[in-house]
Amino acid sequence: MAADVTTPGRDVRPPTRWLILASVCLAQLTVLLDNTILSVAIPSLSGELGATTADIQWMINAYSLVQSGLLLTAGNAADRYGRKRMLIAGLVLFGLGSAAASFAQSPGQLIAARAGMGIGGALLMTTTLAVVVQTFDDSERPKAIGIWSTVNSLGFAAGPLIGGSILAHFWWGAIFLINVPVVLIGLVAAVRLLPESKGPTNGPPDLLGALLSTVGMVGVVFAIISGPDEGWLSGPVLISAAIGLTAFTAFTVWELRVPHPMLDMHFFRNRRFIGALAGGILVAFGMGGSLFLLTQHLQFVLGYGPLDAGLRTSPLALTVVALNFTGLGPRVLARLGTPFTIAVGMSTLAGGLAAVAVLGAHGYGGMLTGLILMGVGVALAMPTMANAVMSAIPPRKAGVGAGINGTLAEFGNGLGVAVLGAVLNFRFAALLPAAVVGAGSLPAALAAAGSDPSDRAAVADAFASGLETSQLFGAAAVLLGGWVAAFLLRKAEPDRAPAAASAE
Repeated sequence: MAADVTTPGRDVRPPTRWLILASVCLAQLTVLLDNTILSVAIPSLSGELGATTADIQWMINAYSLVQSGLLLTAGNAADRYGRKRMLIAGLVLFGLGSAAASFAQSPGQLIAARAGMGIGGALLMTTTLAVVVQTFDDSERPKAIGIWSTVNSLGFAAGPLIGGSILAHFWWGAIFLINVPVVLIGLVAAVRLLPESKGPTNGPPDLLGALLSTVGMVGVVFAIISGPDEGWLSGPVLISAAIGLTAFTAFTVWELRVPHPMLDMHFFRNRRFIGALAGGILVAFGMGGSLFLLTQHLQFVLGYGPLDAGLRTSPLALTVVALNFTGLGPRVLARLGTPFTIAVGMSTLAGGLAAVAVLGAHGYGGMLTGLILMGVGVALAMPTMANAVMSAIPPRKAGVGAGINGTLAEFGNGLGVAVLGAVLNFRFAALLPAAVVGAGSLPAALAAAGSDPSDRAAVADAFASGLETSQLFGAAAVLLGGWVAAFLLRKAEPDRAPAAASAE
């Protein structure tokens, strides 16, 4: 295998490696905050920009669709043209998009700016993890990836809190403008601290592979996002899913035939790689779906406002932060090994989901126990899973590995929201009283119930029961997926060395 072209050798640990980690985590945090921060600004955008419901959906989805569609391409570009160079490009694009978004004068301008931010976000999501892998050796990499994963959890949970605090004092554009000084700090740190690294260049860039992977991911993710609102059997959802799956099929065939593929499909012969992917999707499935349900649980069942609901989900993120910064995950990983650490983490995450469903039905005290258990599970499973994915791929393909890791996270989050949301809606509709049958949502059902106290109580009970069922379903899926992933990883351990060698 050709060695990476990098400033420090892979056997030399840069003395500034922890500062490098801090700089890439800062860039990563900014990207992740923008995945969730816009949700709290919806009333302001509707009033000040005259945005319709469709406009709001595209403001949110333009960012995630572009970012998820470009992750594999961005990772490949980082390996080919340099991870530092692509990280700087990502920061510049993200900063320019943020500035444009903050001063947008119409919904169309904001949607276009968000799409531009998605391009920068894809570059940052892949290059940050690739830089971490290149900067730290085998002994320190699990701890570094644990900190990187902590930033993921923190950014996902903190978006609504930060957005709500900003909107309490400033105009809606400030939620984007605040990114600009952070980007400038990141640029200075990247230029001064980061060594350049890239894989050896073999042949021309795989442009058709990049196009097919982008079309495939955008098609599938758009179908997952649109399914709950449009209907899973509606024309737009089925057409989008068909286009995405067709593009992915063509991508697979092309990558197996092209001399220098963007993604070496032989990675999928490695059972360690497959096990890590399966587990990673299920962790993201549990996190994305559970947070989607938690916000509804806190607001519609327990009666908290949006900001209060966001504050009450923070113990999950704080637990992840506390455990990863104390190094619990790497110590458990060193003692138990990858398969059992994932099994323990996913089982704990599943237990937390079940505790939220059962103990949190009538008050926040019981839910708090579940949130802490979920945080412990995520702190153990998520960095271990990311480390397993990256360890199964040659270092010269670190960017592609990061792209795969980001892609499965995006896919898992979307799938969690879609599947658990569908379970919630099915159970809710089945339990509605006869007077409001056919109502498609809790507000619609309460409006149809009018002032009748018994019907309103029955509607509330039906929604609470739907939440409990969907949360328990998610817990079962995470538990099963965790043990399947652990089994695959355990089976792969005896032939880890030859599998890795064949992948390279």
